Amino acid sequence: MKLGADPKKIVILGGLVALMLVIFYFNFWASDDSSPAPRAVTTSVPRAIVPPPVVRAKGPQGERRRTANNASLVKDWKPRLGFQNPEDRPDPATVDPTLRLELLAKVQNVAAGPPGRNLFDFGQAPPPPPADLGKVSKIEVKQPPGPAPPATAPGPPPPPAAPQITFKYYGYKVSKSDGIKAAFLLDGDDILIAGENDTVKRRYRVVKIGISSITIEDTQFKSTQTLPLQESLAGAVG
Repeated sequence: MKLGADPKKIVILGGLVALMLVIFYFNFWASDDSSPAPRAVTTSVPRAIVPPPVVRAKGPQGERRRTANNASLVKDWKPRLGFQNPEDRPDPATVDPTLRLELLAKVQNVAAGPPGRNLFDFGQAPPPPPADLGKVSKIEVKQPPGPAPPATAPGPPPPPAAPQITFKYYGYKVSKSDGIKAAFLLDGDDILIAGENDTVKRRYRVVKIGISSITIEDTQFKSTQTLPLQESLAGAVG
């Protein structure tokens, strides 16, 4: 018979007691000083599927064009004499070195026109020719307008025209004893009988009595009027 506890069990029991004390401390004494921090909630978000970038193959022509553009932007333009490519240069063996003097003389013999200027004569341009003072342009001098012609005085107004005679000539008679004619005139409802040279209504004078007409003078206007014979009234009045 063994007395006392097993040392292994004592060690395990002491570890459990120490762990319980730590848990008790953090749950009771540590909660009084500050509240525990909230736990962050993390959610898993599915990632979008991004297709891989398309890599295009660069040909020699594209690389050459990009290189040429970059070189033109960086480098300054400089004038160049001769040919850029060696294959474009002419072969000196094929060039004719003969000097064509006849072509040079032909060009030198071309005379420049009088209004122009010789391109091979360097210097100041000749002054323009002086103006010809002998030719004077004719200047028209406008004379001031003269006085307006006097207005002509209006002449006397024309004499008024004589009014139309309203008598109706419907017949005549001839006296058997002396052959004197007497005309029958109708003035409205009044019948008038008058011979030649007789005055009617103190204004009208009978000038001539005819078979188909009668001539009467208006003594006020000094004008004569001829009245035709009214055959329709001859039977009605007679």
